[in-house]
Amino acid sequence: MASPASSRSALLIVDMQVGLFNGPEKPYEGERVLDNIQQLIRKARSASAPIFAVRHTGPAGSPIAAGSALWQLLPALELDPALDTLFDKTRPSSFFATGLAQQLNDVGIKHLVIVGMKTQFCIDTTCRVAVESGFDVTLVADAHTCMDTPQLSAKMIIEHHNATLGAALVKRLDTAQVRF
Repeated sequence: MASPASSRSALLIVDMQVGLFNGPEKPYEGERVLDNIQQLIRKARSASAPIFAVRHTGPAGSPIAAGSALWQLLPALELDPALDTLFDKTRPSSFFATGLAQQLNDVGIKHLVIVGMKTQFCIDTTCRVAVESGFDVTLVADAHTCMDTPQLSAKMIIEHHNATLGAALVKRLDTAQVRF
């Protein structure tokens, strides 16, 4: 189960944007990760769990500047601005200067199910800040991704973060195990 029975859960989708997902460097197992996130969206909707989706916003003139085609969330996610909370960030943390913690508290969310991109930056930071902010967190181990770096393969980065974050900070589940 994704959360204790006494707490309300929400799905938090991080930086699943056109420019990051479809850029020159492809995310590791991107289509599988996207499919898993789509499954989690359906599960959240079925359980009437809120969905929050954040976009990383670059400075004016950058490929992911606000309003640019590459900045948009992936259409395949089928997010609905009338139902879902869509917001922007400028730092790796989904909480920094976004009002996210207050929005979650306002609707009684105690537990976050976190998915998206990029594992070693925004997923890692968002998980850590969520825990520091008093939320219970489930990191969906098969629903976050990144790209290879010169030092490490994306697969190794993902495995490392699943192990590190799952060791003491967050609960780690696969898509099939998550319940809202």
